[in-house]
Amino acid sequence: MFKSAPPTVQVQLESSPPGAEARTSLGPGCKTPCSVSVPAPDVPFTVSYALDRHQPATVPVNVIRNPGDFSTPASITTDPNPVFAELPPAVPPKPVRKPHRPKKPKPAAAAPAAAAPAAASPFPDPNAGKR
Repeated sequence: MFKSAPPTVQVQLESSPPGAEARTSLGPGCKTPCSVSVPAPDVPFTVSYALDRHQPATVPVNVIRNPGDFSTPASITTDPNPVFAELPPAVPPKPVRKPHRPKKPKPAAAAPAAAAPAAASPFPDPNAGKR
């Protein structure tokens, strides 16, 4: 016997700001605003949104099956449709500030050693007569 193809449902994906990468938990995805055709699942699914410099978002989607009757055909819809996500800007991390440490004074023993090379200098010491 021939098996009919599983029914599909068209899902409109939108975001603010537009241009986010949207992917359903069923596989298909696209860049918003866009529309994807997914096989109609028996259980709810999710749509995940991602955009550089924005926080990601995930939106749950319910599948509504209307079996139909003698006057109306069976239908499958999703709620919400369109699936919309607001992507807030990512908060940049605060810079880590290192505490200010005062420089330690040089030890007194190092002071005479530092003065010795100054005596061999071709430039006169401006403080030589003031000591």
